[in-house]
Amino acid sequence: MLVLGRAQIEALLDMDVLIDALAPAMRDLSAGRACAPDRVAALVPERDGFLAAMPGFVPSTGALTGKLVSVFPRNSGTPLPTHQALIAVFDPDTGEPTALLDGTAITAARTAACSALSARLLARADASLLAVLGTGAQARAHAAAMCRVRPIRRIRVAGRDRAKAAALADALSVELRLPVEAMDTYARALDGADIAAATTHAVDPVIRRPWLTAGVHVTSVGFNPVGREVDDATIVEALVCVESRRAALAPFPAGSSDLLVPIREGVITEHHVHAELGELLAGSRPGRSSRDQITLYKSVGVAVQDAVAAALVVAAARERSIGTEIRLA
Repeated sequence: MLVLGRAQIEALLDMDVLIDALAPAMRDLSAGRACAPDRVAALVPERDGFLAAMPGFVPSTGALTGKLVSVFPRNSGTPLPTHQALIAVFDPDTGEPTALLDGTAITAARTAACSALSARLLARADASLLAVLGTGAQARAHAAAMCRVRPIRRIRVAGRDRAKAAALADALSVELRLPVEAMDTYARALDGADIAAATTHAVDPVIRRPWLTAGVHVTSVGFNPVGREVDDATIVEALVCVESRRAALAPFPAGSSDLLVPIREGVITEHHVHAELGELLAGSRPGRSSRDQITLYKSVGVAVQDAVAAALVVAAARERSIGTEIRLA
């Protein structure tokens, strides 16, 4: 069995290849060809955390994986990430375990890559100003991924901690060779933005309709079981797209409170979810209908994304003879 660590995975996983590879996987998911059961989780209430399990199978990729991911928000501000994961890869013909991967890097990359795929499908072609809300691993990954699919010329960063926002802005300006500015409020970061990438653990919404400019494409990947990242007014007005209706509307720990709360309170119905990404890709549902339309991709993360990313990593590792081989029996 091949074992790969985080640094190796970061070196092996090509973001452009991953964005392209996610497209057929999302089509498979919407068409019912891929299998991604709802997340289940063991709760650790005294730490406000949980350990979730996410198995997935993508026949077109030949990818069969299972991810264990821990979400411990109290790790924020410590050397440990709030999200940590392991991914086990299995042979889809025999069920034999073939690889064990660090899942933390894969989770960050596949989440950002699918947000970038949504921007490719829904953002205006000339989108050039990106607002990144949040200062963690997802914020950094989203900034890099969005630059792959749209002609981003300027980036703004905002977070709860201005010093962290400034540090991330400095790092991104070097990595991406673009002007990146740290803003002191989410509202200022969003003012005039063509794409807004929300990557927070917010209790109160960081995406609010009065702060948005007409025609913006919003991606929201933040998860907080007791909070929201997007306000009702934005949800109501936006063209709402998801990875999977079933996953987005499932109860905790699978679904999105950004959608479930307004549904429960009668603000919207389940039918307000316009499309899955796979439906947009297949052409069975239309995308943006006007230049001024606000579009929203609400992500909850689905296992087919992990499966595709893991398959790409393992193939690259085998080709380049990277990693450690171990025997389980």
